[in-house]
Amino acid sequence: MHEVLVRRLGWFASIMAMVMYASYLDQIRLNLDGQAGSLLLPIASTINCLAWVGYAWLRPKKDWPMFCCNALGVAVCSVTVLTALL
Repeated sequence: MHEVLVRRLGWFASIMAMVMYASYLDQIRLNLDGQAGSLLLPIASTINCLAWVGYAWLRPKKDWPMFCCNALGVAVCSVTVLTALL
């Protein structure tokens, strides 16, 4: 039972992280409309997500919930940085 609970909690936390990264979509829209935001948070988030992706991938037993949500974070945060620089 404990293992099932931990697995479900991991996926729930991952889904919530994906919802959090979806909030960057509004900033991307603003960036593309010429209202560039700060680069600090998306750069820091990209680096953080890259570190977690590496951690999840390099573990002997892959941590798929952590990998999935942070891989999405790398993509969305990187696009946020790129659109702010355009």
